[in-house]
Amino acid sequence: MHLSSGITLAVAVSAQAISIPLAPRDSQPQSRASMWKPAVGTTWQIVLKHPLTINPQSPAVEPSHVDVYDIDLFDNTKNGTDGSTIAALHSLGKKVICYFSAGTYEGWRPDAGDFKAADKGNRMNNWNETWLNINSPDIRDVMAKRIKIAADVGCDAIDPDNVDGYLEAPVNDQGPSTFRLDKASTASFVKFLSAEAAKYKMSTGLKNAAEVIDDVISDVHFSVNEECAAWKECNMFLKFIEAGKPVFHIEYPAGMEKDADETPLKDLGKWCRKSPDWSGPDVDISKMNLQLNGWVQYCDGKTFKTPRG
Repeated sequence: MHLSSGITLAVAVSAQAISIPLAPRDSQPQSRASMWKPAVGTTWQIVLKHPLTINPQSPAVEPSHVDVYDIDLFDNTKNGTDGSTIAALHSLGKKVICYFSAGTYEGWRPDAGDFKAADKGNRMNNWNETWLNINSPDIRDVMAKRIKIAADVGCDAIDPDNVDGYLEAPVNDQGPSTFRLDKASTASFVKFLSAEAAKYKMSTGLKNAAEVIDDVISDVHFSVNEECAAWKECNMFLKFIEAGKPVFHIEYPAGMEKDADETPLKDLGKWCRKSPDWSGPDVDISKMNLQLNGWVQYCDGKTFKTPRG
């Protein structure tokens, strides 16, 4: 995961598990009558490290109050073959955003063999990933297939990560070929991803990439942002709120800690709205650790841990 500019928050309320039947493993997702477009104020949880655990004998999800779960596309669907976890979340009244890295190569993914060496660039700082040539037709073909998988397993939206390679790797010259990444490339790529998702009536989020908001805000339906409060740039995302589109915002004050330390309620104003020292737009923040392993503290001070496999 690449950290850049952005905001995404969610307000927590007390949660209580809800029990409903788990969808059968081979159930087919219902066709989408229309595209889901989340409203400002939509609440969420994001869990990217390991798949969610939902007990078939007593199906539930924690926190139960949130509207949306943002989860890893491959980890939660047995590499794109099983939509039962997403069906269970739908049965619990949740919308599902499916995460995948659109701008970097991850060698452990099931489609890793589809990436050509010429499209792999510099290694990403601090992560075992490689920047991709997002201008390449071959890369776009791979991403179109991933979006089709997301549609087939029932995702309501996509969260394509690492589209802002222009910030860290504007020139990629450490691979078999040299290519450049710039803001125009990112805007074109995001428009492509959104158009592909729209074919299946799925919405698309802009991950970070504040510098291209003006170019793509009419093409995307929400923002997923990391650490705009830490970087003092949350106001850059106000355009989403003004357009009636939510900003899902994460802060990582504890870095890579297994579980971030709980912040006293009186000190949450550094990140949260409705506080004298918060100058950001009218959004809510989720305080997590960098592993996104299910632990979260919301702006009302409550903490939760989503069960994972």
